[in-house]
Parts: sequence; structure tokens; C-alpha cells
Amino acid sequence: MTRPQRRAATPLFHLYRAATTVLVPLAYRKIRQKLAAQGISDARQRERLGYPTQLRPQGQLIWLHGASVGESLAALTLIEHLSTLRPDAHFLLTSGTATSAEMAQKRLPSNAIHQFAPLDGSQPVNRFLTHWQPDAAIFVESELWPVTLHDTAKRNIPIALVNARLSRKSFANWRKRPDTAAFVMDQFSLVLAQNDAVATQLTQLGARDVHPAGNLKAGAAPLPVDHTTLNDLRDRLQGRPVWIASSTHPGEEDTVLAAHRALLGQFPDLLLLLAPRHPERGSDLMAQIQAADLTVVQRSAGKMPTPATQVYLADTLGEVGTWYALSPIVFLGGSLLPIGGHNPFEVARAGAAILTGPGYSNFMETFPALIDAGGAVEVATASQLSAAVTEWLHNADTQTRAQTAAQHYLAQQTDQLDQTLSAIVQMLDHAKRATG
Repeated sequence: MTRPQRRAATPLFHLYRAATTVLVPLAYRKIRQKLAAQGISDARQRERLGYPTQLRPQGQLIWLHGASVGESLAALTLIEHLSTLRPDAHFLLTSGTATSAEMAQKRLPSNAIHQFAPLDGSQPVNRFLTHWQPDAAIFVESELWPVTLHDTAKRNIPIALVNARLSRKSFANWRKRPDTAAFVMDQFSLVLAQNDAVATQLTQLGARDVHPAGNLKAGAAPLPVDHTTLNDLRDRLQGRPVWIASSTHPGEEDTVLAAHRALLGQFPDLLLLLAPRHPERGSDLMAQIQAADLTVVQRSAGKMPTPATQVYLADTLGEVGTWYALSPIVFLGGSLLPIGGHNPFEVARAGAAILTGPGYSNFMETFPALIDAGGAVEVATASQLSAAVTEWLHNADTQTRAQTAAQHYLAQQTDQLDQTLSAIVQMLDHAKRATG
């Protein structure tokens, strides 16, 4: 099958490429400072300029890119499944954040490498592509870097956009520049959208060969559980009820703590496990919880809850799977404010029922259907949050129905993973025939 001739680059694209010559060094200074503060070495910081820190493995190399932890976890799902279908292939995962790099170090298989993604400028991208020479590229969700996409496609490297989504704002912005949007979208050989609505949007922007294929995050492996820690916690709690507020952001904890104070009036031995999205906020949150006149111990200080503990501040990385295994009631943060929400599939896979605020714009294809199915409940205020938790604590049957509905919805989404894998394998096979 012959691919239609690619659209010509637009003046706006040429202007953007020229601007990156000035902007990339400025951006790198800020990024380097941030990565250094997070303990990333000088050599690894320079990966953002396209300088590699590892050798390219021999044989087929499939490059996957995800912006941060969530997208990288979705990419990891693909790596795990594609490794079975392509056992001789190697994989390169790129991302932009220190937390995603830490996750990759813990969870990538032996046939995969992590590097920080090159900044979207001609020189960093050229260095990166010249060294790694990927046989195919897979971008996850909404990472549309024009120079990276164009220069990759120019080398006849097929590119897939998978788990594709667009926020309303992004879609509106691209619509204002239809020729450039069509040019950027045209760099993809394959586009797999999260649902029909996103597929329609991407087609309107000029993407070709777009297919709805569900949410790839639904197919991710269960989060790791430290059973030693889990059993220790259960022993210490001695049957106390627990609810979890996970991935909370500044401005949300006040609502969560107010809800917990109200709940303590009905359930005096109730424990709130608070796991902020950014654990480095732990010290500030300790002060905030104490100011709310609640007793608290801090996970990062090596503490465990006592019978007098009302809030357990879980300000660590990589343990959320253990927390989800502890309680069937999970409020997902990033949603009481217009932040975008966080991944409900991880919670559903752990067997818990889900609470969310209304600000889940990053999961508009997921939460409305999940709520309609009964697997999640939307709340907007402290009183609504405490009422929802109260209902599930009082009524075990209602809670069980919500858990079952969440798992049923997850199963429906997981079934669509095969469509994604089949389309990607077809792209890889076509690329192999074209070059070989």
C-alpha cells in the first residue's frame, strides 16, 4: 500500500523551527536546573540535548515516547506485549521527567532502555536520531513536537500516535492553524485514538488512517504491591476502616481534610491515607494537617500509624499500589480543581471503588462512562466527598457494586488492547518490508 505524498511544510512550521534555535538553549537551562535538583546526573541531563548515555543495541529498535509517568506506564504496557510478539526487538523509552525516569529504571525489562527525550529543536533531534536510528516510533497520547515528528518521518521512520487524546483547548488551538495542524498530523503513519470523538477531532485536524482503539492505560499491569508493608499496616490497623486520597494537588487537601474531619464524627477510628501527587510537598502538608487539628504521621520519615493516628501522610514514590490494596475506597485527586484528573484504571485494577472531582478533563473519554456504569462517583465539595465515603462505609453492598462496576468497565477497555497491538504490528511489518 503506497502512502499518499506528505503535505508540504508550512511557513509557521519553518518559523517554529528557526525559533527553536534560540529557545532550546534557554529551555535547557531551566530543565537542567530542575533535573539537577531532582538528583539527575550531568550526563543524563544532556540527553535532553540529544547526547546519548548508552549504546544502541543491535537489531530492530522500536522507540516509544511518553511525556511523564502516566504516558510512560502506557508505553510500558506496549513494550511488555510487543516483547512477546517481537521477541528479538529492543525498545527505547523516552520521557521528560525525573519521576518517569525513576519509574522506568524500576520497571523496564532487560530488552529496553530509557533516555530523556531530546528537546524539540533541529540539533538535539538530529543527534538523537543519528545515534539511535530507530526502526519505528510510537508516541503516546498528545505529544505533538513538530520538529521531532518531521525529522523522524523525513528519515522514513514510521510513526504511530497511540492512546491519542486532545484537550478542548489543544483542539481549539490547532483549529486556528489548520494548514500547520494538517502538516503535523500528516507525519503519523498510524493514529489510534482513545474513542470515536477523539478520532473525529484528529481527522478534522488532518490526520490520516485514524482508528478508535480504547484507552491503552486500561491494559497496564497491576501496580506493584509490597506485601510486607501491606501486612504490617493491616496488623497495626487491627481492622480500622481506611479511605485513600491519592494524587492530590495543592488546593485540594483542604477539601479532603475537611471531609475527613466530618467523617471522624461518625467513624472515630477512621484513617485517611493521604498520598500527594508530588511527595516533595510532604513537609508543607504535615504543617497543613497539623493546622487542621488532625494527628498525623509521615511515611517518608519511616513512621507507621498508631491507634491515635488520624491521617497517614504517604509522601513517597512507588508505593501507591500498596495503598490501593489496603482500602476499597479511593478518591483520585487532580480533579477538584481543573487539573485534568488521574488514571482510574489503576484503582479499578486494584479492586477499589473510585471517587473523583469534576476536573477530569484528561480523562473525558473515561470518567463519564465509568460514572454512568456505577464504577465511580463524582463529588465537588467536602460535604459531597464525606457523604460518598459515608455511603460506602455504611453500605457494603453499595460499595461492592461500585467495585464490581469499575472492574467490569476495566475489562471492556482491556479487550481493546488487542486492536492497538494488531495495528502496531501491521505498521512494523509494513516498515520492515519497505526497508528490506
